[in-house]
Parts: sequence; structure tokens; C-alpha cells
Amino acid sequence: MLESINLNKKYGDLAALTDLNLSVAPGDVYCLLGANGAGKSTTINLFLNFIEPTSGEARVNGISVVDHPVETKKYIAYIPENLILYPDLSGFENLSYFSGLADKSHDRRHLELLLEKSSLQKEAIHRRVSGYSKGMRQKVGISIALAKEAKALLLDEPTSGLDPKASNEFSDLLKTLSADGIAVLMATHDLFRAQDTGSHIGIMKRGRLLESFNAQEVSLQALEKNYLELMND
Repeated sequence: MLESINLNKKYGDLAALTDLNLSVAPGDVYCLLGANGAGKSTTINLFLNFIEPTSGEARVNGISVVDHPVETKKYIAYIPENLILYPDLSGFENLSYFSGLADKSHDRRHLELLLEKSSLQKEAIHRRVSGYSKGMRQKVGISIALAKEAKALLLDEPTSGLDPKASNEFSDLLKTLSADGIAVLMATHDLFRAQDTGSHIGIMKRGRLLESFNAQEVSLQALEKNYLELMND
């Protein structure tokens, strides 16, 4: 569903991303680990076509994001570190508005069920977003992805600033999306969540993907040891 082929991004002489090759199949949760500046957000921005590659290609559902920017956006949804919603609208009203922008028509009850599926408390569904926690806003973001019928979800530090309970709830949501066949690419600093939630884990440094693991075949202790060794190299 998501594939990069020899993907490169330079800003002048600075290589933000170098020869990235990765693929995320339907149902995969691919977690990218790395320090700030490692290339995680650059990778996500290239798949979103927010920036253009210097060379190489990013594909969504086999389609080049540069050659077909509108078509590829039909398949993807994006949740940044700080999701911006309309604060004076309720979670339901935000969902209705953004699903309409994606040209998706859903009745009232279906939208409410999507918010419930995303674990938003029932009493909050018709409450103004200005009173929501970050975790609640992220759940609205998941609901928007579901309403859009996205096949791939791109996440940039989605659990940053969440308390342990909210972070755990978000991980459970990702597992549900994975079980439904949605491909997830997530940039994160959280080794524990990557190992617990991910199907695959990549470690990036200075724009390069240095290691890639099957998450089920590496313990948290081994992942941490490998990560620290690569960061100190």
C-alpha cells in the first residue's frame, strides 16, 4: 500500500533522506524510530506529497504520489503530532465536515458509530473540541480516516504528550485498524509502543534506514540495545 523506491531528499548539500526503500502492506504497522532529524517526518511528508523528492519515488497503492497527487490522497489519511480541528465545533461536527471534504456521505448515526469505534466517550461526541484532550482529538482524527475509508494511515509522533492510558488506548486503536487491513506508517520516539504495536520497526539516522526488524521477533530489551548502539555509532 505504501512503497518508497530509492527515495532521496536534499536541501542544498544537506541530505535529509538517502536511498530509502521500504514497503508497508495492508495490515502492517511500520514504526520508524530515530532521533530528531533522522528523516522520519521527511519520509511521511514525501508520501503525502507535501514536499517533492530529489530523486526516487514514493507510491501509494502502486501509484506515484508526484505524478498523481490527487488520486493518491484518496487512499491516505494523516494525523500529525498536533491535530488541528475546529475548536468551536463538536467532534461530530468536525467529523461530518472533514468527511464531506473527502466527498464521503454518511448519515448521522454512522458518524456517531465511527467516533464510538475510535473510543471517543459518548458524552463527548457532541461537545466542543475546545474542551478535548490531545488523546480525544487524535480519536477524532482516526474517525476521519475511517469516514474517508482510507487504506493507509500516516502518523507523525501521534502519542507524543499523551499520558500512559491515552497512549495505550491509541495503540489499541492502531491494532484494530491493522486487523481491518489498513496500512500504518508511524514516526515515533517511543520504543515501547513501537515494539508493542508495530508489525515492523525501522531505525533511522541522518536520513538513512539503518535497520529493519519484524517486531514480533525482537524483544524490547534487544530493540533498545540495538537502537542505542546505532545512535552512539
